[in-house]
Amino acid sequence: MRVIILADTHGFLDPRVAALASSCDLAVHAGDIGGASVLEELRRRTKRVVAVRGNNDVAAKWAATESGLLRKLPAEATLALPGGKLAVTHGHTAGAASQRHERLRARYRGARAVVYGHSHRLVCDRKDDPWVFNPGAAGFARTFGGPSCLLLTARKSGWQVQAIRFTPLDRKPAGGGRAPAKTYLRRPAPFAP
Repeated sequence: MRVIILADTHGFLDPRVAALASSCDLAVHAGDIGGASVLEELRRRTKRVVAVRGNNDVAAKWAATESGLLRKLPAEATLALPGGKLAVTHGHTAGAASQRHERLRARYRGARAVVYGHSHRLVCDRKDDPWVFNPGAAGFARTFGGPSCLLLTARKSGWQVQAIRFTPLDRKPAGGGRAPAKTYLRRPAPFAP
């Protein structure tokens, strides 16, 4: 199973990340979605979308017509994937950054990996179990080097993760327009247990 993991779009899904989603079976969004249009774009491209609510996913920041969808977003999710469970949370309730991974590991002991967002920083921490991932920001705001996401290949025999960071856009495309085609840099981070 191929899974795209993203977070912190804040209402804008980078078109290069959206294009990657087309090759995936599942899209996982770790919060601060910013509006229904992001989830709709992912649903057009993948078979299934799972998303959790972030600290900025509140009624005051979403369109009034999207309040029903916003209320349905859970604070966390646990997904049974081939080879283990993936826990998903936004991470804003896990305390200070210096202790966040330790707290997430304690909170989700039965998972193979924990995904969180909130910091907008791309992280693949596999020094202990469960592994802890942050896909960085897949939108336009505070990308710290460019929009990023993770691609997870989940098999019973093992998991492999690839971190992908695109070059920053000079400006947000009007109406979610197309980004330049050859502006990304792939940074693979494969591993198995």
